[in-house]
Amino acid sequence: MPDANLARSRPELLRGVVHPWHHDIFGHMNVRHYAPFFDDASFFMYTALNIPIAWMTGEFGVHVVSAKAETNFIKELVAGDGFVIDGAVRRLGSRSAVFHMRMIHAETGVLHATYDLTEVFFDPKTRKSAPMPDPVRDRLLPHLVED
Repeated sequence: MPDANLARSRPELLRGVVHPWHHDIFGHMNVRHYAPFFDDASFFMYTALNIPIAWMTGEFGVHVVSAKAETNFIKELVAGDGFVIDGAVRRLGSRSAVFHMRMIHAETGVLHATYDLTEVFFDPKTRKSAPMPDPVRDRLLPHLVED
């Protein structure tokens, strides 16, 4: 039965399955394979939160760059396991946002890994960080969760 604490409404970003070639010598998905799944999920975060990247760049002249990523491995996954990655906003700064993603077993609801991604708002013309536009912040705020 799915864990009720994990069933809170967060946008689903990605679904995947573990294949035998993801295994290491210990018979479970090796840590190197979590990163691509979480990275792919991160590309859908803004779309899922109604913040199209084209809108940010076109309207405000900024986009985001990944500055830091931290993965926490909680429970092993093995070949045949299906999983869902969902996400929420963990922190909002003046020039950055931290997103919290969870890799959850698709059938059982068990939490397998978490991923915290710090993204910095970036002005491609100046090649420097930029303030987060207020309309972007307004769209992120409803998805803010507690640590």
